[in-house]
Amino acid sequence: MELHDDDYKMTPNALIERQLRRYRETANLSQRGLAEAIGYPASYISRVERGEQLPSQALGQALDDHFHTGGLFVDLVCMAQETLVATYSQAFIAQESRAARIEVFASSLVPGLFQTPAYARELMVTGLPAALMTEVEHRVQIRMDRQKLFEREPPPHVWAVMDEAALKRPTADRTTMADQLRQLIRRTEEAHTQVQVVPFGQAFHPFLGGSLTLLTMPEGRKTCLVESFAAGTLIDTPRDLIDLEQRFDVVRSQALSPTDSVQLVRSYLEAYA
Repeated sequence: MELHDDDYKMTPNALIERQLRRYRETANLSQRGLAEAIGYPASYISRVERGEQLPSQALGQALDDHFHTGGLFVDLVCMAQETLVATYSQAFIAQESRAARIEVFASSLVPGLFQTPAYARELMVTGLPAALMTEVEHRVQIRMDRQKLFEREPPPHVWAVMDEAALKRPTADRTTMADQLRQLIRRTEEAHTQVQVVPFGQAFHPFLGGSLTLLTMPEGRKTCLVESFAAGTLIDTPRDLIDLEQRFDVVRSQALSPTDSVQLVRSYLEAYA
C-alpha cells in the first residue's frame, strides 16, 4: 500500500494514525488482534491510532515487520520525533541566544555548548536514525551556531556541571576526544564560564540519566529544558522551576571545585592524547 496524495499534506503524527488504521483494517485485524500478533498492548495500539501517543521506534519496526512495509512506520516515527524535537528546540535555542545566565547539567556527554564539530558529529551519527542521517551536517552546524553566544558583548554567564562519565566515555577516535577536552579547558579560561565535574565517588544525584539547561533572561524570566532519551520538555512554571533549581544546586554541591574539575579534565586529556 502506498501513500495517497492527500497524505503528503498531513503531519507525521497524523500519517502514523492513518497508515496504521489502513494497514490494520486491510488485514482484517482488530486493534486487539494486531496487538496480539505483534506482542504489544491493545491499549497502546489504540492510543497510537487516536493520536494520543507517539509510537516508539520498536513498535514502528514491529509494524513494518508484520505488514511488510519496508521501513514505512519506522521512517514516520523518526519524522514525528524530529518534528517534536524541532518544535521545542527552535524555541529554546532562540531564548538561549539571548540569555544572561545559562546553567547546564549533562550526565554522560559533554554539553552541546562546549562540543567540537567532530565530537558532535560522532554523537549524532551514532544516535541518529537512518532516516535522518542526511541531516547530520545541518544538525552539527546548528549546534556550532549556538556557541556564537560566547562572542556576545557582554557574554552570558555559563555554569556547566557534568558527570565524570562524560569524560570517561571515549569517542571512536581518541584524537576527537582529546580535542574535545582541550576545547572544554579553553572555555574554562574565560571569566564568564565555570565548569564543574561530579566525580564517580559521589552518591546518586537528581539528574542521573538526563540533562538540564536553565536559562535566565535579561529581564529575569526563567525557562528550563529537561531532556532524556529522545525527548525534551520545556518548563516555565514557577513551582517546577524552583524544584529544578534546587536539584541543580544539589548536583553542583556534589561536584568538584572549578579548579579541581579542570585538573580532572587535564588528567583525562593526558590519557587520550
